Amino acid sequence: MGQTTIPAVVRDAAVKFGDSEALVDGSLRLGFRALLEHVRTVARAFVACGIRPGDRVAVILPNTSHWVLAALGALYAGATLIPVNTRFTGTETVDLLVRGRVRALVVAADFLGTDRYAAIRATGTDLPDLGTVVRVALDGPHTEAEGTLGWEQFLALAERVAPGEADARADAVAPDDVSDILFTSGTTGRSKGVLSAHRQVVDVAAAWAECGRVSESDRYLVINPFFHSFGYKAGIVVGLLTGATLVPQAVFDVRGTLDLIERERISVLPGAPTVFQSLLAEPDRGDTSSLRLAVTGAATVPASLVRRMRAELGFETVLTAYGLTEAVVVTMCRPGDDAEVVASTSGRATAGFDVAIRDGEILLRGPNVMLGYLDDPEATARAIDADGRLRTGDVGVLDDAGNLTITGRLKDMYICGGFNVYPAEVEHALTELDGVRDAAVVGVPDERMGEVGKAFVVASGLAAEDVITFCRARLANYKVPRFVEFVGELPRNASGKVLKRLLTEENA
Repeated sequence: MGQTTIPAVVRDAAVKFGDSEALVDGSLRLGFRALLEHVRTVARAFVACGIRPGDRVAVILPNTSHWVLAALGALYAGATLIPVNTRFTGTETVDLLVRGRVRALVVAADFLGTDRYAAIRATGTDLPDLGTVVRVALDGPHTEAEGTLGWEQFLALAERVAPGEADARADAVAPDDVSDILFTSGTTGRSKGVLSAHRQVVDVAAAWAECGRVSESDRYLVINPFFHSFGYKAGIVVGLLTGATLVPQAVFDVRGTLDLIERERISVLPGAPTVFQSLLAEPDRGDTSSLRLAVTGAATVPASLVRRMRAELGFETVLTAYGLTEAVVVTMCRPGDDAEVVASTSGRATAGFDVAIRDGEILLRGPNVMLGYLDDPEATARAIDADGRLRTGDVGVLDDAGNLTITGRLKDMYICGGFNVYPAEVEHALTELDGVRDAAVVGVPDERMGEVGKAFVVASGLAAEDVITFCRARLANYKVPRFVEFVGELPRNASGKVLKRLLTEENA
């Protein structure tokens, strides 16, 4: 698209799309030209606070206009963005702030009943690099914290810096400069900071938008958290590239989501399968006729769910995709793919990726593989081989058309009686059983077989024997779970992936 830095994309969007709506957050409605002016103001404020090119700025906010403006403003000022999970504890957050040598922090003063900055302070950890803290009040008045700025106080600092200085910072950003450091979900251990360049963020967002045929006429409800690449790169940046209107939602709420769909005439709604299952379970959905495109993944997607999304929610196109923090979006289905392809595969390579399978593991090569892990050359060397291929740790197969099917994680695999079992295959079978809304399978110790499967199932009207009998009819004996536990919900991270570590810890 010719624009290979995020600041350049923000400016280009203002020229291309003018006063058409860029961002809608409650009563705030900004066109693309106004968005640029707001971003420029935030950039000036960061410069006034002493932020230099390459400095790290962390954002700990839910999906609001403040996140968009803080992130884009930091990038416009030449800083590197570090999005932080809003559900992290104070201890987890401090770990990222220290490792990232964060110079400025924009944090929610009040979100989900917690003062995020107070939680950071409560750890007692010294943060010598942190010079600026901006506390954003989201739910009404709050007490001030010593040494911090409110959002309006922060913006007022922009008066000290000429607009031309912010523009000069934006001009100086190069395509290969590090744009952001996203920390992995930590599902298998301590999270790692993934370094991405501006050109990579723009390229993967453009590829995602092209697969979904996103355009200026679309209105995009962003439920996926901005601190995750799906919400930030396949959300905010996609909106800037295409002219689609972004409507962020701070916390997924079925009723609130349906109201937003109807009121804002939402056409694009990506999310984990549980989002769509929740919408389908609501008896009074209102008017969802504006819905056009759904993109899902991160978990098993039954063909029956794809068909119901089309028939009952009105989606013209339902796509599945595969990605990871180290590469963002790797494969994606295309409009016109039938329900079975969408449900059973994650589509074909996109964004310039070459996808290969070696010893069952999915390997990736291309211009959008991460630059590396933050301050961890050993982990980077383990992840990216001498040929530049990224080892994903995911197990999969490619069909003749190049469609990728994820069959599991190398670390999730267990061995039952000498046979390898990949839980994703069992989970996919389980989702076809009537009454099952969600399922996860883990290996648990067994004296005779070494390990056997245990299924955690979210369902209604079923007994354990129903689940086991169903699996016996569809799977080889060694793949059939020996134990079934019914649960109200499965523990998931922000991207919708099941935290199997928590399930296995419960059975240790």
